[in-house]
Amino acid sequence: MRKLIKIAVGLGACVGIASAASAGSATANLGISANVVATCTISTSPVAFGTYSGAQVDATGTVTANCITGTAWTIGLGAGTGTGATTSNRKMTSGTDTLSYALFSDSTRSTNWGNAIGTDTVAGTGTGTSQNQTVYGRIAAGPTPAPGSYTDTVIATINF
Repeated sequence: MRKLIKIAVGLGACVGIASAASAGSATANLGISANVVATCTISTSPVAFGTYSGAQVDATGTVTANCITGTAWTIGLGAGTGTGATTSNRKMTSGTDTLSYALFSDSTRSTNWGNAIGTDTVAGTGTGTSQNQTVYGRIAAGPTPAPGSYTDTVIATINF
């Protein structure tokens, strides 16, 4: 009996192998998808005028946009924190004293840089790399305010 059992097991194993080799096949589609969301980041470097003594002073800073390729963007600059400041007449403060200045989007300092989209903002299209936008600042010639350290903070906003 032992011989028969061994032979039966051996034949069963051969039958199983033959069955696997003759098995059919089937296919199914595997869907693949991804969403790329329009995203941008913004960073800045300051406009540092240095010493003001009544003569016109010009300085520059930078606003950097980094957006996904093909993403349209605009960058606006707020009025700043000086009391009574507007985007066309910004004010640095030192205590209660103020010093007016302006920010422009062009090197001739003739185009005010504000925050009204389509009016006085800077526009571009993302390239997937950093795109530097120069901020051109000017303190006009005028009376020298009281001595002090004058500062302001302007919010740069990127819309996309």
